[in-house]
Amino acid sequence: MAAQHCPASPGAEAGGKILITGMAGFIGYHLAKQLAQRGYELIGLDNLNDYYEVNLKYGRLEDLGIPRPQGRQKIPSSRYPNLCFAALDICDGEGIQKLFQGEQASPRPIEQVVHLAAQAGVRYSITHPQAYIAGNIQGFLNILEAVRAYPVRHLVYASSSSVYGLNRHIPFAETDKADQPASLYAASKRANELMAHSYAHLYGIPSTGLRFFTVYGPWGRPDMAPFLFTRAILQGRPIEVFNYGKMSRDFTYIGDIVEGIIRVMGHIPQAGGDLRAVPARLYNIGHGSPVELLDFIAALEAELGITAVKNMLPMQNGDVPSTWADCRALERDTGYRPQTDIRTGVKALVAWYREFYGIRA
Repeated sequence: MAAQHCPASPGAEAGGKILITGMAGFIGYHLAKQLAQRGYELIGLDNLNDYYEVNLKYGRLEDLGIPRPQGRQKIPSSRYPNLCFAALDICDGEGIQKLFQGEQASPRPIEQVVHLAAQAGVRYSITHPQAYIAGNIQGFLNILEAVRAYPVRHLVYASSSSVYGLNRHIPFAETDKADQPASLYAASKRANELMAHSYAHLYGIPSTGLRFFTVYGPWGRPDMAPFLFTRAILQGRPIEVFNYGKMSRDFTYIGDIVEGIIRVMGHIPQAGGDLRAVPARLYNIGHGSPVELLDFIAALEAELGITAVKNMLPMQNGDVPSTWADCRALERDTGYRPQTDIRTGVKALVAWYREFYGIRA
């Protein structure tokens, strides 16, 4: 069953814009498309780096009606008159400040920021640590400084289930400690949460961090298992199955994730008494029901009609055996209830992959 949509109105009350960083990314693209279709005015940013195949990022932009950027100027969408895009790196602090200054002086200023731009990937953080300090620490600081100088009603930002690290208590709950990261990527995301909390305390910036759990679906990331497995199986190559298959993940379909983000955008933290004195919140956003890795692979095999050749390997550095989201807080506060089962989600992923890469069934 597909996700049910709610009549959320993020940022619409005063007619302001929504800024999405990382709009050419997996989640950013889907969020931008859904909000554009609902009529919200959007501006998107992305640096279009080559961490994974750039043509996939260009493909997402093209689907949004954005031609390949030739410079840093804003490009209007040919498909959605309420959407424009700028090729801008969040590490460019001066550029980010100028963008906010210009937008906040306009008749329709930015009201909400959804910050999704980041250097992703657990494994990549082991070999390229500097990229995570630049993108995830300095880049996030640049966004915080921009919303401090040019206040917005709400900052929503991407965290990760990776922050739970070596925590053995499952399902993972927001009240669990997150002080034993298993990778620099996880450490950088936990740092984002602490940075956002400090700015909420010091400057009253309402902020909500979302701990994403293994997002998959059409237009997904090539460095993540669902995409990697699909590609390898179709190409007749073995798939790498770590920890000898003794792993589980809280696989969450992209449509459910986007609906959850939109619900959170309409739920702005307020300063209050006791523990809620600071207008900062954290939520898990997952499916809430982990799937064994071998069962996910079996669903892919069934949809593809091909049996995978499995290369069984030990656990990788920085990885954890299982993830499982306790989403009760998000459901309580926003009504979030993911609806998409693995079979439905895998079917959509495979159908998109075949179409995008021109592979016949």
